[in-house]
Amino acid sequence: MPETDAVGLTLTGASPQAAADYRQAVSLYHSLYGAPLPLLERAIADSPGFVMAHVLKADMLLVGTSPDVAAMGAAAVDAARDLTATDRERGHVAAAVQMAAGQFTAAGRILEDVSIAHPLDGVALQSGQLMDFMLGDSRMLRDRITRALPAWSTQTPDYHAILGMLAFGLEETGLYDRAEAAGREAIALEPRNAWAQHAVAHVLEMQDRRADGITWMRTENPAWQKDSLFGVHNWWHLALFHLGLGETEEAMAIYDGPITGDGSDMAFDLLDAAALLWRLKLEGAATQDRFVKLADAYEGKGGLGLSAFDDAHAMMALVGAGRDSAARDLMASLEAAAAGAGDNAMMTNDVGLPVARALVAFGQNRFADAADDLRTVRSRAHRFGGSHAQRDVIDLTLIAAARASGETSLERALIAERVAARP
Repeated sequence: MPETDAVGLTLTGASPQAAADYRQAVSLYHSLYGAPLPLLERAIADSPGFVMAHVLKADMLLVGTSPDVAAMGAAAVDAARDLTATDRERGHVAAAVQMAAGQFTAAGRILEDVSIAHPLDGVALQSGQLMDFMLGDSRMLRDRITRALPAWSTQTPDYHAILGMLAFGLEETGLYDRAEAAGREAIALEPRNAWAQHAVAHVLEMQDRRADGITWMRTENPAWQKDSLFGVHNWWHLALFHLGLGETEEAMAIYDGPITGDGSDMAFDLLDAAALLWRLKLEGAATQDRFVKLADAYEGKGGLGLSAFDDAHAMMALVGAGRDSAARDLMASLEAAAAGAGDNAMMTNDVGLPVARALVAFGQNRFADAADDLRTVRSRAHRFGGSHAQRDVIDLTLIAAARASGETSLERALIAERVAARP
């Protein structure tokens, strides 16, 4: 009999020990906690033909990392391509191939089909929802999970994981009460589930419940604060709660500590740093020296021009640091990416380029130009990925540009709009 995962799905090529390591790695992956990668490495060393161990390794390394780490993910894809596999596992391999090529739409569609056929495949659901997040597809963030939900119950291993994914999908489609309930239920089952923690934080952010957000992150469930693979992003959420209450020093302390303190060069971590520091800049905080260090990190990492969403945040760092030459180089990379093919070409052309132009104009005190570019792009900004909370920086920059350019009527209108959306 072949080995199986926690819900009984076949694990081709796995020994009993490798399967046990994989099951533990999947459980950690669902919570974005601990160190799943060494478990996968051990499983692969034990069972080189273990296709899903290679696939999960690839899924973990291909998105949100430095180019060198992403290359390791691509190598994992290559290792899995020709291995013996079930139809379900071949779907995973095909999706990973597309992911490695930057074709997130295609990868998400393949994983969608895997989930329809095998709704208990939690890896397909989680990796697929990540594709939806990369694409800013709020409806699929929700519907991918709700389709599978009837197959799950409190008796299903890692049930908390699907609740956490459900919570985020509900939040991104504005179903805040249901999202908060699902996220809190997930945390009650597994306090270390960083995705569920962040889903509730998104609800509190979108409802402007700042004090509740600080309580949620600091005292109601601090389990996410240690050994989390998603820790930087959750610290970013806490910093936003403080910033929304005018507590700039607290937000800056989080920036200097858990967000940038360990010098991570992972794309998601740098992105969160840039997103927070730009907001602090808009609030008039002292950010110049910090922008210089952040720009150094971006330039040292390389790999710009590959993701419009990442590139927009890199531009924040470069503009904030006054790196005019590097900003021009990044604009050239964006223009080249927009002329290419695939998902990132669309994302760059539709959103990345106009946002980057606006940021450059803002840095050069051409505030009317910045406002014009941002007004043009804001209604389609979801096309380059991220969440509503992340893309809010576009509106915040637009308001600041309107104010700085003396367009008081526009500023007044934008603030009224914001107050109505966030009671």
